[in-house]
Amino acid sequence: MTADLKTGQSVRAAARSKALTRQTSGLAPNYLQANLIVLPSRYADDFRKLCWRNPVPCPLLAESVRPGAFDALKSHVRVEGHDDQPALDIVNDIDLRNDAPKYRIYKEGQLVGADFNPKETETADIVNEWTDDHVGFLIGCSYSFEGALEKAGLPPRHVTKGRNVPMYRTNIPLAPSGVFTGSTWVVSMRPYRTEDVEKVRDITRPFVTTHGEPVAWGWEAVEKLGIKDISAPEWGDGPFADGEGRKEWDNEGLVPVFWGCGVTPQEAVMRVKIPGTVMAHAPGHMIVLDVKDQEVFPGAA
Repeated sequence: MTADLKTGQSVRAAARSKALTRQTSGLAPNYLQANLIVLPSRYADDFRKLCWRNPVPCPLLAESVRPGAFDALKSHVRVEGHDDQPALDIVNDIDLRNDAPKYRIYKEGQLVGADFNPKETETADIVNEWTDDHVGFLIGCSYSFEGALEKAGLPPRHVTKGRNVPMYRTNIPLAPSGVFTGSTWVVSMRPYRTEDVEKVRDITRPFVTTHGEPVAWGWEAVEKLGIKDISAPEWGDGPFADGEGRKEWDNEGLVPVFWGCGVTPQEAVMRVKIPGTVMAHAPGHMIVLDVKDQEVFPGAA
């Protein structure tokens, strides 16, 4: 089935019909992918400002046009370098309640299902939880530049192995906004050979509204970012597959390369434990849009 999922519309349709349940990395190459977080409306202004103040880990793409609107979005995406132009129409026929393959639900700051079975924390839709008071926000996702890396002959390792990208909590503080204080960046990691890091930086740099170039790389970056155990990410799959370990990576000349991650604003919301019901995509299960990277990033590879 995944061979047919070559456009944002086809991925959303498959998710909406419950035919798609896997993570979306590698699907619909060259289409932008987005993280989702849904909040009670009284926190919308603070959250929007959080994104404006932290544009690398929290690039705001779009939001509900009004509280309760799950099928109409206000876009914030403009052609890179043309901020004076109108925002792009990034998606048609959207249903934020159904169009991610999997979701998570939080009540009073607690992940629903975690106390009973940590493996039962994801759901196929959020229709029954959505109210007229909820506001959905779409945040840029680093999956959006993976097609450019693959085109350049540098496919991310997790994609080639059919895994979810590993994501880690760091010690880099977020600039606070209103109730959202005391949180830190989340980063995603893709390993590359040392000699390829500069090329990887050049390829991903133009993707400014989907996190841009790496923020750190090399084994020394693990300690610098405050990551306690690279083999045990807080989200996604562990980086070592098929019996690998650091020894095998060293033999291949691989080093970890870290990007800002759209789980960051979700983590910021969870850290505050705001009252009410909050909803988000399950890590790795994005909403895929209708706009292509070349339309937004003219300088992209």
